[in-house]
Amino acid sequence: MCFSATASFSAGVVLAIIGVATFKKVKHSSQIMFAAIPLIFAVQQSAEGVLWLSLPNPAYLATQVSFTYIFLFFAQVVWPIWVPVAILLLEEEAGRKRMGRYLVAAGLIVGVYFAWCLIKYPVKADIVGYHIAYKLDFPPSLRKYGIVLYALATVVSPFFSPIKRIWMLGLAILISYIISAMFYEHYILSVWCFFASIISIAVYAIMTEMDRNYTAGKSLYAAPMPVFKVQKLKNKK
Repeated sequence: MCFSATASFSAGVVLAIIGVATFKKVKHSSQIMFAAIPLIFAVQQSAEGVLWLSLPNPAYLATQVSFTYIFLFFAQVVWPIWVPVAILLLEEEAGRKRMGRYLVAAGLIVGVYFAWCLIKYPVKADIVGYHIAYKLDFPPSLRKYGIVLYALATVVSPFFSPIKRIWMLGLAILISYIISAMFYEHYILSVWCFFASIISIAVYAIMTEMDRNYTAGKSLYAAPMPVFKVQKLKNKK
């Protein structure tokens, strides 16, 4: 969270409550990873809360370093892998699963790359005003490719799924990222995760829809788009 320790811990509690409520909607093991998204956000926000408390005190250097890496591990390694895998597990159609595997591959590539960068290059977190700025010395030449793969894994994958309402997750992630990039460019990692509550509400809404359809024996998938047949006009001689 980008404002204070209190805000981060409060968000963690709210997200945990949303996460528990979301988990109660689970009807099948394939839904567990998707339903766990709010709980993971809760852990991530709590980790940043610890950073808010430890960063002003040099005596807590080990805590600062540990929780900086914990936060960044979730932000840059967990999410690009977790989101497409969670959505893939919900899919049933072979064609959709094939596309889902490509998006999972994109997430794995960028997740492994960021994990390697976290190990190889120094990272640092600093409090700047009412924000936490994360300084990453990752290779700038590969940054744009990482952004594209990250977007494919986290933003695009929900839009490719035919599951009802799951597009809301992609829309929530996209809007939150755009707002963060426009107004908080230098604190985007911290501020973007502030919008975790919005994303988590979208997850809860999707799981509620799944629960309702499962109970009613209805399909989890949206109605297929109509197919229009184009008839060729033969020229009369």
